[in-house]
Parts: sequence; C-alpha cells; structure tokens
Amino acid sequence: MCPDCEDFARTVVMLGQLALYAETTGADLDFVESVSPSLAMSLPDIPPGHVPNEGPEYPGQGW
Repeated sequence: MCPDCEDFARTVVMLGQLALYAETTGADLDFVESVSPSLAMSLPDIPPGHVPNEGPEYPGQGW
C-alpha cells in the first residue's frame, strides 16, 4: 500500500472511532467537537491516478 493510502486509511479509521466514541454514554462531546474538524482536515489528498471504484472484484460482483 502506498504511504498516502496508509495515512488516508488510518485517518478514516480514527474518524470512525471518534464517531463511535461520540455515541457512548458519558462521552466528552467538547473533545469530539474540537478534535473532529482537525482530524478531518488532516486527511491526505487522494493519490494522483487513484480511481476509488477500481480494484479487485469481490464475490458477488461482476456476475
């Protein structure tokens, strides 16, 4: 995996974890509101030439 792709995937995972945390009882919503915009802005650009829907076919696709 290319370095930019790894950064993108890692950041998306952290955003997902932050969203899950925001839904938990007793979550510090001030923390979520202050961190989420910065984390979203840190998403790297999609690498040049990357086509998001291009890739291997998975079972059930292309039949």
